[in-house]
Amino acid sequence: MSERTAVAETRSYGRSAGLLTVALGSAGLLAYGFFAVSSHTLDKDDYGTIVVLWSVNFVLAATLFRPIEQLLSRTLAEHDELGEGSRHVLRIAALIQGAVTLVAVLAMLALRGPITDDLLDGSDLLYGVLLGGLAGFGGAYYARGFLAGRRQFRLYALLLVLEGGSRLMFPIAVAVGIAEGIDAVALGIAVAPLASIAVLPLAFYRHRARAPAPGGAPAPGGGGLEFTLARGGSFAAAVLLMMLSEQVLVSSGALFVRASVDAAAAGFIFNVLMVARAPLLLFQAVAASLLPHLTRLRARGTTGEDAFRMSINTTLLVIAAFAAAVTVGVLAIGPDVMQLAFGDKFAYDRAGLAIVAVGMGFYLSASALNQAALAQGQARRAAACWAACAVAFIAFNLIAPLDPYRTVEVGFSGAAALLSALLFGLYTRPRPEPDDAIEPGSPRELEAQLAAVDEIG
Repeated sequence: MSERTAVAETRSYGRSAGLLTVALGSAGLLAYGFFAVSSHTLDKDDYGTIVVLWSVNFVLAATLFRPIEQLLSRTLAEHDELGEGSRHVLRIAALIQGAVTLVAVLAMLALRGPITDDLLDGSDLLYGVLLGGLAGFGGAYYARGFLAGRRQFRLYALLLVLEGGSRLMFPIAVAVGIAEGIDAVALGIAVAPLASIAVLPLAFYRHRARAPAPGGAPAPGGGGLEFTLARGGSFAAAVLLMMLSEQVLVSSGALFVRASVDAAAAGFIFNVLMVARAPLLLFQAVAASLLPHLTRLRARGTTGEDAFRMSINTTLLVIAAFAAAVTVGVLAIGPDVMQLAFGDKFAYDRAGLAIVAVGMGFYLSASALNQAALAQGQARRAAACWAACAVAFIAFNLIAPLDPYRTVEVGFSGAAALLSALLFGLYTRPRPEPDDAIEPGSPRELEAQLAAVDEIG
């Protein structure tokens, strides 16, 4: 590759990363807006039910559909690098995603009674929203994998904004009097992923317009998916484990409170955790750009070590200052700000907000250190840290040594602190694995970058 070509590709990648960063920040603000408006327009029981519906939908979607998104994006990118055809990859991935979606829907149909009565306050419409939303996310995650694998980041960004924007329109409609009640707000959860898929026809059209003439070299043996799994299975499994562990740490707290108290209590703890969740949603945008930057510094060898270390240290210092400011802020005016943002239906205590704010600082630090570990080629060791902390969080909530709210608050902050310490140990004493190495601009870097911007439900 000529120097001019390399510079052009680097600039193109930088523009794409910048666009994705802006889109992720926008999507985070739209997600926050959905809950802020919903909390103001619904009573606390209905709002809590929306929180439960959202949490179940996102945890299931991440568990079931992220693997195919990751596999599809990595496989398409690898096939493009090798100049191979990929129609069979798209077809097989669609069949797998469709089969997983069908099995999930059938399982939920079999469990309709417990789901409807125990989680959704006996509402058949909300049960239908859960089914529709889950099926919609099956298609949406397939679309994300396709767009990422084809490097169509403008459309990927549009997909994220379409999803968040269309979801927000429903509670806004209730707020201005066009619609009313929990059912109208809940419909946004089902409609949003379906609306985001609207970009897919344009993506296929653009791909066909750029595709080589028929008769190009096919993928050897037509076994693209197997080929990719064989070469990158352990790395993909590590990335998936990190994503699932993140969902446990940031999304399951409301479900634990729902199980032990009621829907309104789930809504309350969800709002408290928004002290951590809102910065995390915005930090995804930073994480999207941090990993490519670190992998390029790492690729320079010893000449990039100082810049690598300075990048991480600077990021950690900024996070520490931000977390300290937020902690002081919530101690001073936290309850008033929370009621301004989410309505006065709940009374918030300063101690709980401060505990979560401290945990937010540790969690953001862990997210930054995780990017360093990935760039150092320590994906599997980092995944083990994530899994251990997720298991510890679950165990702490099952034991429930404190009241349900404080258990979630302390459990989150404790797990975040432990995760940050473990990942700091990896960063300062690296033991890279050759199979976990990430080359700048590679499909593996893309896979890890997408994991860094995984949605936080």
